[in-house]
Amino acid sequence: MKGKLVASIEEAIGLCGLKDGMTVSFHHHLRDGDQVLPAVMHKIESMGFHGIKVSASSIHGSHGCLADLVRKKVVTGIDTNFLSRVVGETISEGTMEEPVNLRTHGHRPRALETGEIGIDVAFIAASAADCYGNMNGVDGPSAFGSMGHAFADAQFAKKVVVVTDYLLDYPLNPVSIDETYVDYVVKVDSIGDSAGIASGITTISKDPIGLLIAKTATDVIEASGYLKDGFNFQTGGGRTSLATTKFLKEKMQRNQVKGNFILGGINSLFVSLLQEGYFNTILDCQCFDVTAAQSLKNNPNHQEISCSHYANFCGRSCAAAKLSAVILGATEIDTDFNVNVHTNSSGVIMGGSGGHSDIAYGAKLTIIVAPLIRARSSIVVDKVTYLSTPGECVDVLVTQRGIAVNPKRPELRDRLEDAGLPVKEIRELYEYAKKVTGEAHRVKTEDKVVANIIGREGKLIDRIYQVAK
Repeated sequence: MKGKLVASIEEAIGLCGLKDGMTVSFHHHLRDGDQVLPAVMHKIESMGFHGIKVSASSIHGSHGCLADLVRKKVVTGIDTNFLSRVVGETISEGTMEEPVNLRTHGHRPRALETGEIGIDVAFIAASAADCYGNMNGVDGPSAFGSMGHAFADAQFAKKVVVVTDYLLDYPLNPVSIDETYVDYVVKVDSIGDSAGIASGITTISKDPIGLLIAKTATDVIEASGYLKDGFNFQTGGGRTSLATTKFLKEKMQRNQVKGNFILGGINSLFVSLLQEGYFNTILDCQCFDVTAAQSLKNNPNHQEISCSHYANFCGRSCAAAKLSAVILGATEIDTDFNVNVHTNSSGVIMGGSGGHSDIAYGAKLTIIVAPLIRARSSIVVDKVTYLSTPGECVDVLVTQRGIAVNPKRPELRDRLEDAGLPVKEIRELYEYAKKVTGEAHRVKTEDKVVANIIGREGKLIDRIYQVAK
């Protein structure tokens, strides 16, 4: 039965009525292994379109074609939650006339709900689908796990095209996103390499300093009073953040704690904590390795959730508001505990908030982990180059040289000191690093705004400027 099946991406583009100036969208669950965004965008270019806007939940290393398409003005607008350096450098050079909008994972679905972002055609990669468009991410040779970031695109795009390399008989089972949202289905040779989901910042640190920081962060959780039955936990995507899972099990075992749920991007270590009974449930918006994708398929206590369910604080309810503790990274943190995760010390875009500012706001205890000195630059600065997560949402900074507690949490500082942890003033860490690295040089910029940083409530919280030539 043909159903909604069409012969090619090109045919689907034609049937959807794509025109110059329209917006197309993609999700990023295949991360550095994704082949759908490049395939679709190359076809859009070959068909002669210009002025296309790209709304992608995140843009990764496999999406380097966008840099060339920006230069050619095939793409003239980008709206995303994370922008890897492969494209970020091009944007930072001021190549695109219109500023990129950099959102949070929680706000993007809200912006789609309200129409702030309008999608004309959503191209949704599915590791398995049937000819009517029922889809999932857990079956087939390219299985990547949760489709959490694609739910809102399917719900609110004017046209929806499913792109899959594994077509099954109707009706598909299980179904993540169902056929009622889908207009067309395209079968391709490959949607990507699922091994790519475990690349870059989603791999666990093996660096001794990173592991020391990760262990100290779990010492902070243990001493904080939040490690008790019903504990809910998430880490960010940074390597040191993910490494905390190596030490959390030991703490939970010693304290005889049974956790409630693990949230966010899920890896094999979290899966082990679920399988061994340390947590009741995993709430999964995206998988960070193939083991997590297999667990989502096979374990009923490993639940797929949408990105809105994950962290949309403008909705009726979300899981991030129930977090006990989170571990997050930073490229910079200032003496007021404001955090930058959007740019490096040179002001070049090489990341984004993702869920950083969402879960920092939602958690009872937000811990930033980072080496005090990275690439001969201090991680602690007098003022962050750009604001990603406000200091009011951050409780603790953990470095290999000591722990700083936000002055708004005096009771937490007392707990950590009573536990014998190396608590310092953040100014002490700043002054020590400055002696080693010298005075930090402010980034030199042009007047042109190249990106808008949009916070979890949809408000503009900072602007990124073109790097000076």
